[in-house]
Amino acid sequence: MTPVADDGSPGSTGGSVVVPIESTPTLRATVTHLAESAAAGEFSAIHFVVFATWRDGDPETADREASVDRLLERVSTWAEADLADVDDVDVGDVEVVTTVVGGDEYLFGADDYVRELVAYADDNGIEHVVLDPEYTPVGNTTLLQSLEFALSRTDLVVREAPVARPTRRERLRKEATGIRFAAMFGLSLAFYLALGDPLYPFDVVTGVASAAVVAITLSRVSFDADPSPTRTPMRLLRGAVYVPALLLEILKSNLVVARVILDPRLPIEPSLNRVRVIVGSGLPVTTLANSITLTPGTLTVRARDGNLYVHSLIPWARDGLFDGSLERWTRFVFYGREAARLPTPRERDDVGIFQGPDATEEYPGARADGGSEREGAPVADGSAADADGSAADTDATGDDSDGADTTAGGDGEVTTE
Repeated sequence: MTPVADDGSPGSTGGSVVVPIESTPTLRATVTHLAESAAAGEFSAIHFVVFATWRDGDPETADREASVDRLLERVSTWAEADLADVDDVDVGDVEVVTTVVGGDEYLFGADDYVRELVAYADDNGIEHVVLDPEYTPVGNTTLLQSLEFALSRTDLVVREAPVARPTRRERLRKEATGIRFAAMFGLSLAFYLALGDPLYPFDVVTGVASAAVVAITLSRVSFDADPSPTRTPMRLLRGAVYVPALLLEILKSNLVVARVILDPRLPIEPSLNRVRVIVGSGLPVTTLANSITLTPGTLTVRARDGNLYVHSLIPWARDGLFDGSLERWTRFVFYGREAARLPTPRERDDVGIFQGPDATEEYPGARADGGSEREGAPVADGSAADADGSAADTDATGDDSDGADTTAGGDGEVTTE
């Protein structure tokens, strides 16, 4: 649409506003509210933005980008239609902009979203933010309250759109229906019967009851996207192939670590390392992080912005991490054989060492500015930035993507034990 004129066109005397959006029950009403506010002269331009839940270059980003494009097109059409319904206001008097932000890194928490939003607002001369009351940018984690708190520390003027929310009872009914309910029910029942006796009637009855309770209460918590009838079975099949491979890696690591411990001549060189992974967000990155932790000699202590921060006990474990065997297996499970052929972290030079004589970077958590750290800064003296070696962050919560648990914390950090 045509930008507003600088001389103050009719109905467009205010500044610009940015509105982060996702598909929510109140999105349509929020768009209407913004259109009415713009028609009343409060805003001259409305910027609808979607935060990317992927990082550019991740496997299967095309489907996500296509879905976001459809959402932005729908919102733009709504806004134009609402503006056209207002008397004495020309649609061209109000600029409607739609875009995607944050595609160059993974966004995990409120601080990450606010950082991207503030940068976009600064680039476009925006001073106002309006939030959809049902906005949930990280799947099913209700982030609006913490997002508002993080925004309150900026110079942006923030308000929530005054639209009616759906009742909690309606949302609970939605969470307890559909393919997500069926998937959670089936998984819960299968797990219950695997622990019990599937031929014993009492176990079957109690299993069905327990699975129903779990599915009703956790189907939307554990799934932020419907399991795909075509992709999910193939992922389960490839996952079954991956389990023996992971067990073999665990066995090899056990033998190597045991040998190093028993032979004092062999080196023990603990270090904290960074590896940037290309597996996507949500369940894939959680699977990789947990697989690394299950392998003796390595422990995933943090995940942020597409990087895994992994503590390694011996050089062999660190080399295996950089060679990316588990990363390739994870891509194979979730995206197929073609994705497994992507370059390894070492080949991409997406690795870093924070401790020891081989240190190449300063651990970003060592800074005290709480969020403005710059990754990749070389250590001047070649030593690790974290002198006491205690660089692990251990506070985090769980979330999900594509049918399982993501690891998104409120501060953008995740921890995998």
